[in-house]
Amino acid sequence: MKKRYTLFFCLLFLGARASAQGNGPGIRGARAAALGYTSTTLHDVWAVGNNAAGLGQLTRPEVGFYAENRFLLPSFNTAALAVALPLGEVVENRPKNGVVGFEAQRFGGKLYAEQRLGAAYGYRGGQVSVGARLDVLQVSIEGLGSCRAMALSLGGQAEIVPKKLVFGAYLYNLNQARLARYQDERVPTVLRAGLGYQPTEKVLLTVETEKDVDHDADFRAGLEYQVLEVLQVRAGFAALSEQTTGGVGFRAGQLRIDYAAAWQTALGLSQYLSLHLPLTKPAQP
Repeated sequence: MKKRYTLFFCLLFLGARASAQGNGPGIRGARAAALGYTSTTLHDVWAVGNNAAGLGQLTRPEVGFYAENRFLLPSFNTAALAVALPLGEVVENRPKNGVVGFEAQRFGGKLYAEQRLGAAYGYRGGQVSVGARLDVLQVSIEGLGSCRAMALSLGGQAEIVPKKLVFGAYLYNLNQARLARYQDERVPTVLRAGLGYQPTEKVLLTVETEKDVDHDADFRAGLEYQVLEVLQVRAGFAALSEQTTGGVGFRAGQLRIDYAAAWQTALGLSQYLSLHLPLTKPAQP
């Protein structure tokens, strides 16, 4: 039993470094995963976990499901369900009263598991969007019990060049929530900042840096190309974790399906799948 725990937590530590999770913010959505884990400038239902400011650009209610498997290990599965709800009427392509989002997420297996409930709010005013999120995180370890913490996060997005260049930033766990008194164990505090550049309607370039207060900074980049109206291809990399990523996105009517894969030399293959669906039809002009 002792050997099993030791092996599992060694893998968990390596996996957390390779995917920037382990009580940290992680990423949501296979699109962000395919783009080298760059997520601060994106605006879809998964902004509920990636950067709440991105919620402010949603004009319709949306629901999403996300599944992730790290390194083909069943104990390293993540599943998440999210919903985003615009408040008030849509004025100038933005909800008058902002957008609220909710997420439920679970990671792990029998030995170790994380459950997370999050509520977020995003508001867009002109070319600037702001957002905030509150997480309730529970960590459970077999034989040792569980502990809980609440983490507050803030985010922002700004269109430097309208419809061309966007800056995004996200600060996760600004309150430095404590999980346990033993060795003063705390939820990681992580700052992300990035740029999204769209030179044409079919091409998106993303770059991002992430700094955990206890680890070295990471640099990430991604490229998305729209091959057809219903098909996108993506590629990216994350320097610190030495991962290369790629994926595709499909549209079937209103449903969007995204798939991504990532390769880490020492740990192997990770896979990501997400679905998201608007709950109403687009408004007629």
